[in-house]
Amino acid sequence: MPRRKILPSEAPSAAKTAEDRLSGNSPLPALCARIRLFRERAGLEQKELAARLGVTAGAVSNWETGRGRPDLNLLPALCRELGISFYELFGQSAPQPSVPRAQQQFLERFLLLTPAHRTAVEGLTEALLAAQDVPEPPRIRKLLFFDRPLAAGIGDPTEWEGTASPLFVYAGRETERADCVFTVSGDSMEPAYCHGDRVLVSRIPDAAPLQPGEVGAFLAGNETYIKVLGRGVLESLNPAYPPLRFDEEAGIRLIGRVVGILDPAQIIG
Repeated sequence: MPRRKILPSEAPSAAKTAEDRLSGNSPLPALCARIRLFRERAGLEQKELAARLGVTAGAVSNWETGRGRPDLNLLPALCRELGISFYELFGQSAPQPSVPRAQQQFLERFLLLTPAHRTAVEGLTEALLAAQDVPEPPRIRKLLFFDRPLAAGIGDPTEWEGTASPLFVYAGRETERADCVFTVSGDSMEPAYCHGDRVLVSRIPDAAPLQPGEVGAFLAGNETYIKVLGRGVLESLNPAYPPLRFDEEAGIRLIGRVVGILDPAQIIG
């Protein structure tokens, strides 16, 4: 009996064959069918895929016919060459991302790395985490230290040369607001400011205008003072000292606002 010829319309199409393989109508294991399906979709010959993976064409053929399975270490490279994810290769639905897409993509790319490259990335990650745990070095500020004391009392009418030298300190809430340092001389500003204290001063016009009741550093004639600004007078905190009154010829000039006392521990060197 002559064999019945299959008409072109009855021949199985490539799309139908691929559909059968994925739907379970193929006798081949699902993984084998998927490797072949995605290889064909990528337009790769078995020998071309084999060359990219560093295996023989026979190995690829065995994967697709069910006579062998790809080594687990080859799966990342296999997915990369086929342009698919692990989930697609094994016919699983990708889970809904619980992290931003950028992080998900980073993880997917990490899974495509070779074991050696994964180890390198993990080592780099550990090194970065360790470096990030190290506290940042403290910031340093350069202030001007004036060697002329601020009289917290009545000073000698000697000439104030105003010489200054650089003083390096660790940055802090008060040192950030200051730009120069003076040493207190006397006890008229006790108990807030004691003899020998180094006060932090924010100079005028860099600072906002000094208001009555605020403590400032002043130049009157040839003498410098740390006092409370009053109405036409400079006042002391120590009640034993009367207010200082100056005539117009004295030419009282505000050096700046006293913003705090410099902690010796903040001085570098």
